[in-house]
Amino acid sequence: MFGKRGNEGFGRGGGIAAPPPAALSQPGTTAAKPTAPEVFAEPLRDMATNRQPMTPPPIAPAAAGRKRAQRTEQYYDTKSQVFSALIDTIDLSQLAKLDGESAREEIRDIVNDIITIKNFAMSISEQEELLEDICNDVLGYGPLEPLLARDDIADIMVNGAGQTFIEVAGKTIESEIRFRDNAQLLSICQRIVSQVGRRVDESSPICDARLPDGSRVNVIAPPLALDGPALTIRKFKKDKLTLEQLVKFGAITPEGAVLLQIIGRVRCNVVISGGTGSGKTTLLNCLTRYIDLDERVITCEDTAELQLQQPHVVRLETRPPNIEGEGEITMRDLVKNCLRMRPERIIVGEVRGPEVFDLLQAMNTGHDGSMGTIHANTPRECLSRMESMIAMGGFTLPAKTVREIITGSIDVIIQAARLRDGSRRIIQITEVIGMEGDVIVTQDLMRYEIEGEDANGKLIGRHVATGIAKPHFWDRARYFNEERRLAAAIDAMEIGKS
Repeated sequence: MFGKRGNEGFGRGGGIAAPPPAALSQPGTTAAKPTAPEVFAEPLRDMATNRQPMTPPPIAPAAAGRKRAQRTEQYYDTKSQVFSALIDTIDLSQLAKLDGESAREEIRDIVNDIITIKNFAMSISEQEELLEDICNDVLGYGPLEPLLARDDIADIMVNGAGQTFIEVAGKTIESEIRFRDNAQLLSICQRIVSQVGRRVDESSPICDARLPDGSRVNVIAPPLALDGPALTIRKFKKDKLTLEQLVKFGAITPEGAVLLQIIGRVRCNVVISGGTGSGKTTLLNCLTRYIDLDERVITCEDTAELQLQQPHVVRLETRPPNIEGEGEITMRDLVKNCLRMRPERIIVGEVRGPEVFDLLQAMNTGHDGSMGTIHANTPRECLSRMESMIAMGGFTLPAKTVREIITGSIDVIIQAARLRDGSRRIIQITEVIGMEGDVIVTQDLMRYEIEGEDANGKLIGRHVATGIAKPHFWDRARYFNEERRLAAAIDAMEIGKS
C-alpha cells in the first residue's frame, strides 16, 4: 500500500515484532455503602440503563502500568532520526484512508524496519516505548495520550514542556510525562484547538476548546505564558456520573438525592454554585437526567461540556473573534437567541457576566426549570455575584429592583464544594424565599457539617436536615404529583438527623 516504503527497502519481515501494549489497569472498587431507603427509588420514566457504579480510585503513581524511563537527549535524538525517516518513507495520503488501529499497526511496522536498518542499539522495552511515542505523535496528542487513556484522572495540567501535573482522587500529583520541547507542546495545542475551528498563536495566545470526547481544554501560549505553553484539560469520564453514584461517594445522602431529583423534575429554576473543580458541571449533568423526555432543552456554553440524554436538545456554543477582531458571538447573544427558539428549558453551562440578566428574565417569563452554574463560595455570595454581574452589564437599575428580579427567578441554589481532603460534597441546598425590605430571604433545606477528621486525613462529616417541614416549592411539587415523594424524603431526612 505504501509505495514509497518499498523504494527504501523496508520490508515487513525485517522488523522486530513488538509486544501488544499492556492493558490499562482498572481502578479498584470499594465496598458499597448501605443501600438507599425505598424513597430513593426513581419513577418509571427514569432513563438509566445498565450503568455500572464508579468508585473513586486510590491515589496512584503518575504513570499507569510500567514505569517510564526518564527521557534523555540521546532518546530524543534517536526519536528525531526515526521520525524523520518515517516521514520520508510513509505515504500520508494513504495513511489518512486507514482507520486508527490499522494506521497505528502500519506505523509500528515501518518504525520497526527503520530501527533494524539503522541498527539503533535499543532493548525491546525501549523500542516499545519509542514505537508508542511515535504513534502518539503521528496519530494522537503525543505524550498526552497515556494520560487521556486513563479514566481515573480528572485534570491534566501542563506547565511548559518539562512539568505535567494530574489530579487523581481529588489530589494533585506530578506526572512523569514530559514533552521534547515547548515547540512540540505548542504543536499539540494547535492540533487540539484546530479541531473545533479555533487557533492559538502569538496573536491569539488564549484559547478554549474541547476534545472529541467533550473534555474541556484551555491553552495559554507565549508571550503571555512565560515558561512555555500552559495546557489545562478537564477530562470527562467515559461513564457519566449519576445521583446514585454521588450517594455512593458520600457527596449527598439518599434522601438529599431524592430531593434533588424532585427539584429537577418539578421545573424549579436552579443555580449550582461552587468553586473551581467542585463538581458543578457534573451535578448539572445529574440534574438534567430528570428532565422529561418531551421537553425542548437548549444549552448555551463557552465550551460544550454538558452531556444531556434527552432526545430534544439543541446545543449552542460561543465563538471568539477572528483574526481581525470581528465575528465574536458572546454568551449573552446565545441566551437572547434562545428566547426565539421556543425553549422549554434553558441551561447555561457557566454564568460569568451580563448574560445572567437575560437568563433571569427567561426564568421569569415562562421558561421554568432553567439551570446554570456560577462561581461562588456560599449561596448568599452567589446572590451577591448575580447583582454584581448585572451591574457589569451597564444596567442602571436600583438594587432593590435587581434583587426582586433575582428572587422572582431563582427557586433553589445548590452549593457544591471541594473539601481540603480532595472529596467533593454538596454542602447546602438552599431555597430563595422572597424579600424582606431590601434583603433577600433564603432558607436551607439541608447542609453538610464537618465533625472532624480520621487518621488518614479524611474529613468526617454528615448531611443534616434543617427542620423545614414544607419547602417553598411544595405547591409546585404537588402540581407535578411529587408531593408524596417530597414528604417522604423530608421525613427520612429528619429521621436521619435524629
